[in-house]
Amino acid sequence: SHRFLLNLMSRFLQNRLISATIILCSLPTRKLFLTLASGFGLGYMPVASGTWGSLWGVALYFALYRLQLVPYLVTLFALIFLSAWIADQAERFLGAKDPGIIVIDEVVGMLTALTFLPITWEWILAAFLLFRLFDIWKPFPARWIQDHVPGGWGVVGDDIMAGIYANLILQIALRFLWG
Repeated sequence: SHRFLLNLMSRFLQNRLISATIILCSLPTRKLFLTLASGFGLGYMPVASGTWGSLWGVALYFALYRLQLVPYLVTLFALIFLSAWIADQAERFLGAKDPGIIVIDEVVGMLTALTFLPITWEWILAAFLLFRLFDIWKPFPARWIQDHVPGGWGVVGDDIMAGIYANLILQIALRFLWG
């Protein structure tokens, strides 16, 4: 009966992946995707939900920073891919492009900003402030990614760019000013 339902739905929808996702995503799955996409509810904060999501990224970084280089990078890339998929599903459930409750993109953007930095409050604060600046400002190609890349990659991509910009500036400062 599952196959019959999948075949029936695929006749109505052009993209089989979308049809399978819609069929398989029951109410509990929808809640799971929205819980993850919202950073366990932080995206529902009435003010500065992106800032709260970024703080969740800092907290997650404390759980991951002790990993060796390769496991950390594998985990970061896996989280980026998962975040894009989760954000895509959340957009579909909510019927909106990059709604404010989705903050999983800020989480992985902040993890990107903190990569390879010293673990001191000064560097973490600098990464946080620069990441928020670039996430709000969206210098090229961040805004282009947000506006032109569809689905979850459009949601997550601009935050990854903001994290890269913040990290690059801090890596330059680390090497040339404090190196």
